[in-house]
Amino acid sequence: MHPELFHIGPVTIYTYGLLVASGFLLGIAWTARMGKKEGLDSQAVYDTAFWIVVSAIIGSRVVFGVVNFDYFAKNPLDFFKLWNGGLVFYGGLIGAAVAVIVCSRRYNLDFWAFADAAAPGVALGHSVGRIGCFFAGCCYGIETSVPWAVTFNNVKTMAPIGVPIHPTQLYDSANEFTIFLILTAIRPWRKFKGQIWWTWVGLYAIGRSIVEMYRGDPRGVYFNGLMSTSQIIAAGAFTLAIAFYFRGVRGVKGQSHA
Repeated sequence: MHPELFHIGPVTIYTYGLLVASGFLLGIAWTARMGKKEGLDSQAVYDTAFWIVVSAIIGSRVVFGVVNFDYFAKNPLDFFKLWNGGLVFYGGLIGAAVAVIVCSRRYNLDFWAFADAAAPGVALGHSVGRIGCFFAGCCYGIETSVPWAVTFNNVKTMAPIGVPIHPTQLYDSANEFTIFLILTAIRPWRKFKGQIWWTWVGLYAIGRSIVEMYRGDPRGVYFNGLMSTSQIIAAGAFTLAIAFYFRGVRGVKGQSHA
C-alpha cells in the first residue's frame, strides 16, 4: 500500500499516523456530541478525551512492545517510532480505561454516562484508525487465495511483500463501523447506564476474536497456538460484558418491581 502519504521538504507525512490521528479526533468529536445528550460538561469531556488519547497511545504501545519483546530488545529505539505502526488496541483500551477512572473522579463526571457516550466514538474512531493499519501494512493477515486477497509490494510496508493475504485490517475496520451503527441505533432504547458501553465491549470481543484467526503478524500465542494475546483479553472482556449487562438488566427489573 502507501505507508508514506507525501513529503513536504524533509518532513514525511505517514498515512498510518494521519489516519490514526483522524480516528482519534473523530472519536473525540462524536464522544463530545453524545456527552451533551448525556448532560456532561463539554470542557470536562474534552479534557478527559485528551488524557484518554495519551493513555491509549502509551498502553497500546507498551502491549505491542511486550508482544514483540525480542525485536525491541535488539532495537530499543524502534519502540518510539509510532509512525511505522504498531499499536495494540486492547492495550490502548486498558490505558484509556485508567484515564477515564481517574478523570471521572477529578472532573466529577458520571462514569457510566461518559462510557456510554464514548463507546460509539471509540468504535467510529477505531474503524478509521484500522484503515491506517492497512496502508502501513501492520496487523496483516495470513496468506490466502480468496478473491479479495491483497498483495503488498511497497518495500516500506510492514506486511509480507508479494504474497496475497487476508486484509484483516479492513475486516476489523468494517467490524467496528458496523458496531458503531448498532450502538447508534440502540441508544434510544437504552435501559440502564453502561448498556451502550458493555454492548460495544461484547460485540467487539466477538468480532476481534474472529478476525484474529486470520491474522498473520506476530502478536503472541498461547496454549500451543490456540489463542493469541488479544483473544485471551477478548475472552475476559466478553465475560465481563455479559456479567455487567445482565447485572444492569436485573437492576432495571428490580426497580420496576419496587
